[in-house]
Amino acid sequence: MIKFSKQTIKLSLIFAIIATVIITQTACKNTKDVEPVSKEGFYLDTVCKISIYDMDGDLDKEKAEAAINKAYKRCRELENTLSNTIETSEVSQINNAGGNWVTVGKDTLKVVKAGVKYGELSDGDFDITIGSVSGLWDFQSENPVVPEQSKITEALKHVNYKNIQFDGNKIRIIDPKAKLDLGGIAKGYVADELTILLEKEGVTSAVINLGGNISTIGGKPDGSPFIIGIEKPYTDRTEIIGTTTADNQTVVTSGIYERQFQKDGKIYHHVLSSKTGYPVETQLEAVSLVAKKGRSMDVDAMSTICLMKGVDGGKAFIKKQKGVEAVFSAQGKEVAKTKGMKFTAE
Repeated sequence: MIKFSKQTIKLSLIFAIIATVIITQTACKNTKDVEPVSKEGFYLDTVCKISIYDMDGDLDKEKAEAAINKAYKRCRELENTLSNTIETSEVSQINNAGGNWVTVGKDTLKVVKAGVKYGELSDGDFDITIGSVSGLWDFQSENPVVPEQSKITEALKHVNYKNIQFDGNKIRIIDPKAKLDLGGIAKGYVADELTILLEKEGVTSAVINLGGNISTIGGKPDGSPFIIGIEKPYTDRTEIIGTTTADNQTVVTSGIYERQFQKDGKIYHHVLSSKTGYPVETQLEAVSLVAKKGRSMDVDAMSTICLMKGVDGGKAFIKKQKGVEAVFSAQGKEVAKTKGMKFTAE
């Protein structure tokens, strides 16, 4: 199955019990309950779901299904462009170019430039050239192993986002052994692009869920916001720590607990440090960020950065970002949140 090799995985925010709330409390202008037009699919190495609640001129099942199909087609197109595990993707072409220039489309250019931006903002913690390191780890293997220290040490020599150069619509990495891995930011870009596409198709109320990268178009047809449940770590999506609301907003959750393995009594998770090549060590288990619609790519990267910096460092980082709120969780509960975060604990 085609997938992104991830610097971090964006966890599925639970619609759980909440899915019922969304359906039963979503009312049209004529007060009748609305059954959304929904479709699931497997893209970006995760289960995705798009639910449309209203469109210009009222909800039309045929038009809504057509819009969803167009969105998933765009999703696959972006996956085939941005994945570093697809040989023909533009990212793979850059990785295999040996330091030479590669002409790319606007999607790759925009995401890579954003990756460099967040490398700067995070003081190098977030580094999209982590591919040489992440390629050594296999958290999905039935018999996972810790990479040899010598291999990690060698791979770290090629992790430096400052080696990425741009010339118009061309990109190159001057280190021929460096590898891009956009897993910590690309899904957010996809969510933003699907939001734009659906709005052009006349969608006025919808929830786009790309395995935890959630984007909402409007709120419910009755004018109230969507209610989003935030997963409790280590409960296999069966419990939530609380809820937040979203109306023309994006909600992204990242956590360390869905991909990990234990070796010699030590747990290794998939959020890798660009400094050590090993999983980052903080007390933070998950973080959920909320921002306005159209900023899913930004908060996708920011959520990864927060996991790397821990509770105190992550909170300090978010306070410097305009229009972003956060709730941090550890030991299965909320441990901190920003002042403006609308969060109701269970």
